[in-house]
Amino acid sequence: MTVPAEGTPLHAMRVGYGDQPLSENDLADNPLAQFENWLAKAVAAALPEPNAMVLATTNGSEPSARTVLLKGVDGRGFTFFTNRGSRKASDLASVPLASLVFPWFSMFRQVIVCGPVVEVPREESATYFASRPRGAQLGAWASRQSSVIQGEDTLEREFADATARWPEPEPVPLPDHWGGFLVMATSVEFWAGKQSRLHDRLRYVRSGPAPTESTGGALLDDASRWSTIERLAP
Repeated sequence: MTVPAEGTPLHAMRVGYGDQPLSENDLADNPLAQFENWLAKAVAAALPEPNAMVLATTNGSEPSARTVLLKGVDGRGFTFFTNRGSRKASDLASVPLASLVFPWFSMFRQVIVCGPVVEVPREESATYFASRPRGAQLGAWASRQSSVIQGEDTLEREFADATARWPEPEPVPLPDHWGGFLVMATSVEFWAGKQSRLHDRLRYVRSGPAPTESTGGALLDDASRWSTIERLAP
């Protein structure tokens, strides 16, 4: 990928995208298989944090977006974890819908996911929390995410308090205010950059009733639910 020279004005910043066509015949018969294929190639290409995704939410009157890390994907959907007092969690409590964007810039690819969101079971959150580095576990206790604080020393004091509260080798428990969310996709779009901005955009659209926890989530690996594939103009 060409890097613009220092001082290049915004209107002149252009990248000639590689010609990586994506046809309907290239797609797997379900979006889970297609996503896992592209994710594996992003990992193999040594992209920095290939599981990083932009999460967009709204409280009904104002949208917000931020980058978070995907921590699980299966037939149910896409899972991430966060502080339940954060803005994103507050938005999802108000409007349980979200969009995800995986921006694999250097590969001229991106994936866009849209769908309803539910909280994951606490047992699942506990299992993932236990796998985190100890510092990240203590940080979950120290930070009241998205709240206004007086300065960096506020976080340092809270972190020191948490460290003293659970000295090694005592395990750090899962906070009540921390857990996971599952995005149950109703559409998954795969975008491949091409020359002249004639990009390929192919979107799986879920059929049948809206996905819910009781129906097994989005059923991302069930080809019969994803027989509709739309080509979108770039």
